[in-house]
Amino acid sequence: MKFGVLFSGGKDSVLALHLAAKRGQVVCLITVVSKNKESYMFHTPNVDITELQAQALGLPLVSVETDGCKEEELIDLEGAILRAKTMFGIDTVVTGVVASVYQLERVQKICNSLGLECFNPLWKYNQRALLECLVENNFKVVISGVFAYPLDESWLGKLLDQSVILRFLELSVRWGISIVGEGGEIETTVLDAPLFKCEIRVVDSELMWDGISGVYIIKKVELIPK
Repeated sequence: MKFGVLFSGGKDSVLALHLAAKRGQVVCLITVVSKNKESYMFHTPNVDITELQAQALGLPLVSVETDGCKEEELIDLEGAILRAKTMFGIDTVVTGVVASVYQLERVQKICNSLGLECFNPLWKYNQRALLECLVENNFKVVISGVFAYPLDESWLGKLLDQSVILRFLELSVRWGISIVGEGGEIETTVLDAPLFKCEIRVVDSELMWDGISGVYIIKKVELIPK
């Protein structure tokens, strides 16, 4: 199989890539950069870092922009996947979807129309196990966005570790939040992973907080060979 991975640079897409690489050949990454921060389909915080992540992985990146209008953004996604099929001969699209039927159905429909398979290695994955898999395999994951109470500014820029997982579990029991952010509670950015040939080191960053939600903006980074 020749995989093209839908790639936001967050924990789920990077873990999906990691798992797909055990099943076939990952030949490219596919990123849709949305101008709409409220996109139903696409991760937005620090999505520009995907270019450096692609360099760290040694993989080509197919990147397109979208205005992010609901449903219309799928046309841009289809165009990106078609480009990956044409340029790199992919036969399968990999997603990092964990529980969103909305996202899963739409990607599957696009794959069907283009004659491609769709592989969803994280679908219905146990949420605690997913986070623990990241920590155990030395993924360096930073929380780059928080968008739900009771998460506050103090979470921005935190690295995922066992203590963070336990705190997420406590909040999930009390407040019903998804610990992997499937309800839009959090976004993440991956700075290192087993398949990275270089680690991404943050040199300059900024926190933006509006009182109820916020983002950790990565302003400058450097690649450190491993």
